[in-house]
Amino acid sequence: MLTLYGTSKSRSARSLWALEELGLKYQHVPVEVANAKSPEHLRRNPNGHIPVLEDDGHYLWESMAINLYLAEKYGKAPLWPATSDSHGDCYKWSFFGITEIEPHLLTILRNRLFVPADQRDEKAIQNATESLKAPFKVLDDQLKSRPFLLGNDFTIADLNVASVLSFAMLAKVDLTSTPAMQAWLQKCLGREANQRVRNLP
Repeated sequence: MLTLYGTSKSRSARSLWALEELGLKYQHVPVEVANAKSPEHLRRNPNGHIPVLEDDGHYLWESMAINLYLAEKYGKAPLWPATSDSHGDCYKWSFFGITEIEPHLLTILRNRLFVPADQRDEKAIQNATESLKAPFKVLDDQLKSRPFLLGNDFTIADLNVASVLSFAMLAKVDLTSTPAMQAWLQKCLGREANQRVRNLP
């Protein structure tokens, strides 16, 4: 039995999306961020973070690791492509999303939404916005000639990168200078599996 610990109002959403996209039967235990360091949850993840996936007694944490694991173990083409080269591309784009994009989006999100107005760092927002221009261009260029990152089909790479970029929507980042990326993001986030996750606790 698969169990996913974590609220949909966190990075856990991307793993819930993967579970829904794969059509897997699972139990969702909506652990809040504030409760992630409870003794009970620390037994699942000693880092005190969500999400955590339990698969028949095997515990896995880190949302990208969870998603790639789920895709490899339970997925089939096209969500989990058939070739090793394509698997490498899924890893490449997934890690690109969490290294080149996510930290900057979180800086903007934190300073626009999560800290009091008198503590917001506008310079940090400006620097993060500037730092996003290069990876956004990489994505936009990749998507100008194809509907999805690896080609014609939606894969776990699209899910993972789109889940990172969903923070841009919350942070109200202007995406109009990268229209191919913006259209792709809307297409990915509009998928039925992701819409179902939005209604979860």
